[in-house]
Amino acid sequence: METFATERLIAEKLREHHLPDLVTLHLDPAVSRYLGGVRSPEATAAYLAAAMAHWDRHGFGLWALRTQAGEFAGRAGIRQAVVEGAEEFEILYTLKRNLWGRGLASEIVAALIETARSQLRLPSLVGLVVVGNEASYRVLEKSGFTRERTMLSRGEEVALYRLQADRQP
Repeated sequence: METFATERLIAEKLREHHLPDLVTLHLDPAVSRYLGGVRSPEATAAYLAAAMAHWDRHGFGLWALRTQAGEFAGRAGIRQAVVEGAEEFEILYTLKRNLWGRGLASEIVAALIETARSQLRLPSLVGLVVVGNEASYRVLEKSGFTRERTMLSRGEEVALYRLQADRQP
């Protein structure tokens, strides 16, 4: 599923032409605060290359998000990841700062959960949220995720949330 739409967002498979929008997103210090910090354009290019390779290997991954009016809104998706030595399916979402507080994160998370269940048939999803990111805690909890524990990931303390495939929000 390379494209899909929610009520207010259009998602399309990440591709090379999304690089300028991703660079702008990753250079915003407020947006990048809980993403490991501001990323250089080169680091964002490497991120995009890894995201496209994930699509090639697994047939799913990250999507670029646009508003119905066509404005770049952010990125979101599902990726296979190793978390504390275990294979997991991680949900990710990042929106431009001017779009925060409008329920768009909850909207895209609901669509990703549906994709994970109906299309990908995944047993569970995890969300890794940097400790202190209260907005993301609320999005995942409202979406039916349960906080399992706190751990270290990529040098940061994160809360690990999980949603089992059979659990409804």
